[in-house]
Amino acid sequence: MRRTGDPVTVRTARWCATHPWKAIAGWVLLLALCVGAGAAAGTNKGTFADFWIGEAGRAEAMASGSGLTPPPMEQVLIERKATAGGAEAAAAADEIRRRMAALPAVESVGAPVASSSSGRGEAVRVAVTLRGDRETAKKEVETLLAETAAVQRAHPALTIEQTGSASISVAVNDKQGQELQRTEMISLPVTFLILLVVFGAVLAAGIPVLLALFAFVGAVGLYGLASWVFPDAGGAALSVIFMMGMAVGVDYSLFYLKRAREERERSGGTISHARAVELAAATSGRAVVDSGLAVALSLAGLYLVGDVIFSSIATGAILVTLVAVGGSLTVLPALLAKLGHRMDGGRFARRRRERRAARGAGGAGGEGRVWAALLRPVVRRPLVALLAGVAATVALAAPALGMRLGTEGKETFPDSIPAVAAYDRLVAAFPSEGPAHLVLVRGADPAAPLRQLAAATRGDALFAQDTAPVVRTAEDGRTALLALPVPYAANSAEADRSLERVREVLLPAAVEGEPGLAWAVSGEIAAGADYAAHQEERLPWVILFVSLATLAVMYAAFRSVVLAALGTVLNLAAVMVAWGVLTLVFQGTWAEGLLGFESLGFVGSRTPLMVFALLVGLSTDYQIFVVSRIREAARRGVPTREAVVDGIAGSASVVTSAAVIMVSVFVSFLFIDRIEMKQMAVGLTVAVLFDALVLRAVILPSAMALLGERAWWPHRPTGTPTAARSGAAVAREKALA
Repeated sequence: MRRTGDPVTVRTARWCATHPWKAIAGWVLLLALCVGAGAAAGTNKGTFADFWIGEAGRAEAMASGSGLTPPPMEQVLIERKATAGGAEAAAAADEIRRRMAALPAVESVGAPVASSSSGRGEAVRVAVTLRGDRETAKKEVETLLAETAAVQRAHPALTIEQTGSASISVAVNDKQGQELQRTEMISLPVTFLILLVVFGAVLAAGIPVLLALFAFVGAVGLYGLASWVFPDAGGAALSVIFMMGMAVGVDYSLFYLKRAREERERSGGTISHARAVELAAATSGRAVVDSGLAVALSLAGLYLVGDVIFSSIATGAILVTLVAVGGSLTVLPALLAKLGHRMDGGRFARRRRERRAARGAGGAGGEGRVWAALLRPVVRRPLVALLAGVAATVALAAPALGMRLGTEGKETFPDSIPAVAAYDRLVAAFPSEGPAHLVLVRGADPAAPLRQLAAATRGDALFAQDTAPVVRTAEDGRTALLALPVPYAANSAEADRSLERVREVLLPAAVEGEPGLAWAVSGEIAAGADYAAHQEERLPWVILFVSLATLAVMYAAFRSVVLAALGTVLNLAAVMVAWGVLTLVFQGTWAEGLLGFESLGFVGSRTPLMVFALLVGLSTDYQIFVVSRIREAARRGVPTREAVVDGIAGSASVVTSAAVIMVSVFVSFLFIDRIEMKQMAVGLTVAVLFDALVLRAVILPSAMALLGERAWWPHRPTGTPTAARSGAAVAREKALA
């Protein structure tokens, strides 16, 4: 019979359960449309201008508008081995010049430049300038690499390598793509095995993984369409889409599936799978919607950063979350209704559930009894437990106060990439080929102050001295560019000091007394510094927006200002713990061997914001599912203190399983040889574990026990009177007294 008063989640689940093949076919068709539409539309890649930020961005705009943007360039480094002579190195350099000049993608080839500062003997470099812009160079660089490899084969007594922005970018992206595929190969079977242990049935374990993959595929298709509004930042969003797809996709299916099975077990198997789906939709289905909305709003805060990278990541992560919610509310009920009898597992799984149900109190099961036993000391002495939990949180979060932000650069990429290793050797032999400050001046006579600036850097150890800087002037004579090379890593303290010296001292002195001039400084060092400053400036606004959004979602879910505020504070606590651990691990060197990285002395400037947005969403996920179970107990008339034990013990199995699955997904990203990915993996892993074991199992119950009935202010849940409680619940309440 149709019940029009039921929530939309229940009505949707009922229709899908009674029309399973239509629901399944509709979902498959929808995914096909998403993928097809995305493929037809293609992906709109962000332009170079989309990445301009701050003063460095203004300088890039000045250079672009006057035709002074440095062209893409590759360097071929030739180093002699012990058995090679200078004549062979010269012959190899000539061959490189001849081969490169014949390529259509090459604009010009410079004369060989020798250096004796190489640690492996005399070095020679050949500069190759490409046609087009940076994106064109990435597409054409493979042809140059092939010629370099051919010359290396012809001269085995020499070491001949190629490096440059294009070759490094292509190699880094290729390596990350391969490692992401390996991560998928690790996380998928591990997730399946965890679910197999949880459910004891192959089909029940496989469906959440399958739905998570469907969410990933559908979101990738939709992301192609969305990229025409929010441009793609070079594929940065794909790894986050996969990570979030596995996390929320599996979690939502797990919550729904476990609740449907629980309803069947509670009835002794007397209700149909379709009816169990309806009952699950009324509870877990509503929680999935609330959680999905909270996650999406948390990620939407990244749009406030005003950065193409964060906008593309937010778009992809929001899409995969919404697709996962849609799948959990539609195709999952259809699969449960159609295949439910095959998801109950074999004889062993059924007997295990029967024994667990027989031992469980009030349907909580053996695991529930264990968690109830662990929670009793917490709610008996809530103040002590709360203080202990807060102390642990403060201890782990405190290092975040000393967090230093920096930006990834060529020096931070793994040396296992040949182009990166070649870049390190190139800069060692030719310091002027390292990072440089690009100083732009526009006005009536822009070259004069730049020549004065170049003279002021002569003999200064903060600037490279192996070559003399050259001023370039635009065709209209109104804009000039000076490149000031720095003989230090772009993210080093010396590089920062050199930038400060140029911007604050030398350049203002050079343009003093010259009215009508405009100037700005760009380059790898300046862009990194401006990017980090931009993140720090926007971070408070993102935190404010996300906190208010999650506060509103949790109030809408529970109609309690106190619980909404408590949940928001716990979310921020999880974030602070993650930031503290990131600072502790990655700004020091003690964990280098353990996690396979080389400390840069800072945390990537994008990492704190990314961890914040993802963690708030996932922490709200836990909060909603745990408090939903507490609220159900309160609606049955159970006092708050006992409802806390009932709710947390009843949801402990599924929340713990979800946390283990999330951790397995995040840990797999440690195998990506890129420090930014390792930082995200460590931050998210530690925070999720801390959230599940301390924030939701110690601080939340102790705080609610202290608050008592005030925790529900202004609307305490109403429902069945206290007298209707189960005997087991009454017994546990007496034990707590």
